[in-house]
Amino acid sequence: MNSPLTHKIAGLYAITPDGLTTDDLISRSRLVLQGGARVLQYRNKVANDTLKFEQASALRLLTKEFGAQLIINDEVALAVKVDADGVHLGATDGEILLARAQLGADKLIGASCYNRFDLAQMAATQGADYIAFGAFFSTEIKPNAPQADIALLRQARAKLNLPVVAIGGITAQNGVALIEAGADALAVISAVFSAPDIELAAQEFSNLFN
Repeated sequence: MNSPLTHKIAGLYAITPDGLTTDDLISRSRLVLQGGARVLQYRNKVANDTLKFEQASALRLLTKEFGAQLIINDEVALAVKVDADGVHLGATDGEILLARAQLGADKLIGASCYNRFDLAQMAATQGADYIAFGAFFSTEIKPNAPQADIALLRQARAKLNLPVVAIGGITAQNGVALIEAGADALAVISAVFSAPDIELAAQEFSNLFN
């Protein structure tokens, strides 16, 4: 059963970068949310469990302040601990059915489907609330990521009744074509968090959906 929160996966979907102190993470995330991000995914591949809990807990308070969704990357247990709105799973990060059993019916589960529509179909069958395709463009964060064709967005829009997130090297310029092809949300990391003016960069993405 898909979550009633499914419809909120739309617009700018910001993903946090690795290696930030908690203060810096919260400062930058606040600017991203002020710029209009509706979804914030906490992703930190280098922190220990104590720091992850500290940062995720702080982001939970911040996203509630802005009425935005907090998604935890990979870690279902952490999502449960901080009462996040959901979790995002990669192909090797655990089964959707198991995550649903741990999270409950009212939380969001997103699934990375890379450049494969069959993975999207499987995720939908297992009860994912949204699916993500990418990388659509070259990205320094995942330079070896498989290339996704924009036709995947049109295919998902036509055949799957789920919100679709596009990710991978997306800018406010090249993102337009992805939205036109059917992306409900654009997932970005460095394009907002590393921008000279973080709030303005987030606003530029958010304005694409208005």
